[in-house]
Amino acid sequence: MFGNIGTGEIILILLVVLILFGAKKIPELAQGLGKGIREFKKAMRDVEEEIKQEPDKIESKKDEAEKK
Repeated sequence: MFGNIGTGEIILILLVVLILFGAKKIPELAQGLGKGIREFKKAMRDVEEEIKQEPDKIESKKDEAEKK
């Protein structure tokens, strides 16, 4: 998952984050990160739906043009 990062390095990174931000701030940061990821996934789904609907729109426009 983390490539070549070992357990020791992960623990060191977590300790540095704990020292820099403090125990009270970490849950707030995690909550903000979770909200950001949720919004990103929602935007991705919206774009995928729009892309899937685009061929249908093109076909309906083509059919309307042929009827005229």
